[in-house]
Amino acid sequence: MEPNVDVEVRVALTGGGIDREIDREQEYVTALYARLDALREEAAERLAAAEGREAAAVWRAEAARLDAVEQGLCFGRLDMRDGRCVYIGRLGLFPDEGGEPLLVDWRVPVARAFYTATATAPGGVRRRRNITTRGRIVVALNDELLTPDGARDEDLVGEAALLAAATAARTGRMRDIVSTLQAEQDQIIRHETDGVLVVQGGPGTGKTAVALHRVAYLLYTRPHLRARGVLVVGPSRVFLDYIGQVLPGLGENSVVTATIADLRPDVEISREDPPGLVELKGEAVMAGQLAAAVGSRLRTPEHPVEVEFEQQVLRLEPRECDRAMRKARRTRLPHNQARLVFQREIVEALAGRLIEAMEAIVLTDTGEALDGGSPDGRLGEADLRALAAAGVVIDHDTGPTTMLDEVDRAALRNSILADTGVQATLDELWPPLAPERVVSDLLGERCDGWSAVDVPLLDEAAALLGPDDGHATFGHVVVDEAQELSEMDWRMLMRRCPSRSMTVVGDLAQTGNPAGTSSWDRVLRPHVRERWQLARLTVNYRTPAEVMAATADLLAAYHPGTPPARSIRSTGVPPWRLGTTRADLITTVADLAAAHTDGQLGIIAPNALVAPLAAALALGTSPDLNGKVVLLTVDEAKGLEFDSVLIVDPAALLGAAPHGHNDLYVAMTRTTQRLGVVHPGQPPAELSALQHHPGRTEQWVIYWMT
Repeated sequence: MEPNVDVEVRVALTGGGIDREIDREQEYVTALYARLDALREEAAERLAAAEGREAAAVWRAEAARLDAVEQGLCFGRLDMRDGRCVYIGRLGLFPDEGGEPLLVDWRVPVARAFYTATATAPGGVRRRRNITTRGRIVVALNDELLTPDGARDEDLVGEAALLAAATAARTGRMRDIVSTLQAEQDQIIRHETDGVLVVQGGPGTGKTAVALHRVAYLLYTRPHLRARGVLVVGPSRVFLDYIGQVLPGLGENSVVTATIADLRPDVEISREDPPGLVELKGEAVMAGQLAAAVGSRLRTPEHPVEVEFEQQVLRLEPRECDRAMRKARRTRLPHNQARLVFQREIVEALAGRLIEAMEAIVLTDTGEALDGGSPDGRLGEADLRALAAAGVVIDHDTGPTTMLDEVDRAALRNSILADTGVQATLDELWPPLAPERVVSDLLGERCDGWSAVDVPLLDEAAALLGPDDGHATFGHVVVDEAQELSEMDWRMLMRRCPSRSMTVVGDLAQTGNPAGTSSWDRVLRPHVRERWQLARLTVNYRTPAEVMAATADLLAAYHPGTPPARSIRSTGVPPWRLGTTRADLITTVADLAAAHTDGQLGIIAPNALVAPLAAALALGTSPDLNGKVVLLTVDEAKGLEFDSVLIVDPAALLGAAPHGHNDLYVAMTRTTQRLGVVHPGQPPAELSALQHHPGRTEQWVIYWMT
């Protein structure tokens, strides 16, 4: 598509005028970089002179922020109808003497027109210019005159820059889209909800990019979030590495990224669970079962319990234990903290019994007991030991006296609590518990290690037991590929975000986790009630129309009524499939991979084929996103994109999990250019309509290269 520009401007920019315009913009961009360099030098000087760790941290962060915006510092210009000229970039720059900005941050209100203005609703804009730079050099300009004559049917702006970004070769690292944001994306980024914003969008609609740009926007407009922190949760470490440069490139370096399993770094993952167990462990009912398991460890005795303290036998009545337990439970504290309340109540009862007996004894001036004690009229040995243990000193010169003041009584209570015999009895009634023991007892799994789906269970148990210092809380949480989260995952995340301020992005048609969701309301309402809103992304900027057409039958069969995102471009290359034998499958894939030379190739295979394919391709079994050929599973491919995609053994993908059809849909929509499928034997019915190429592999090597 050509840029949406006025005819006169198009002529000017295709003749000698383009060089003059680039020279003018180059002069301005050079001045911007000079100002950026001056700010970097100042930050370096302040860092060198900083006194104290806090001041040094501030200037270190500022230096990192300024370094991160080097690429694409300025990417746009707005010529307003009132004569103003506004340059748009990754951060705001001002002259050293103050005054009007040289460059405005893309997040300020005046910059919004760069993303939303159209010929029919220009919002005071006469011309929008996309400025493309390579390093510090201006290499291209794309102008749009926003006049009624320039209106188009599509709701897209900056089409030339957008399509250039959509078709650019992939590098294994996600780029930001700050220079090509579209109106529906910008609207979501600037959404002002204080609750949970759910962004539902099909493949290629920019969900991840929108979520990350929304983080940058919120940190700019809500400075308190910098102190409270922002957490970005992704489906895998591969995915988090893939998006790792986006926020720094937008000037934000302080966001924490993690997978669900990363949220409890103390748990070592050493095994995988089968799909049925994954689904079972992910259900919210597990929270109730864990709570019941913890409660079942409390024991209210039916008969008096004898407690020995300093060779004295004290009796605990069942009603005393019951009263202490009820008082501890009423505090609603976690198990191990409420246990301390229970212990305090029991110790108070035991100490009270001892104190009452001791105070009932009146001593003469020679230490004789007038109303009790040992047979010879003095305090018994047990009495003396108890008093000595409590640090009570008997003064025989003062005559009859009250023996215990408040300090003495406190010392006696401490001595009772520290006694090993007393502690053993208390532990039988209200035992201390560890999360690992509670979960393993409930599941009946011992010495088998932990799986990723055990992590939310361990977190739930830790919350029930307390105190849990193993996690931090955040002011805002972003969840990508959110359809993959189980009900127990959501409980874990909600504990990390007390304010329930979240941006949730996903696509219900791509759910692959057996414990994942098919309804946003079902997983969110138990935690936020009506405090969530749904926004939709409807335009597919990544996946060619030919590929989306090939997924139509799959989407219609398993998600009827779900409209596919509208692709904005076509490549003219239809997806294809190639049949082979099971014995020749690995060598066929290797031959195709060796022949691929145009951009980055993603090979998506069932888990069982990763090891043999890695050996044949001389690749590691862990994906290397910087390679020209990347081998991965569907789970690892979620959220990623490649110039070309080769799907291996689609029938195995379909049959590997209850949501295998969704996994195949994910695999098919990772490409920006070309899609091929290699299948042993007959293809699945869902792919039978793909263009079939029977014959020798060498013939399809030629096709693949073209």
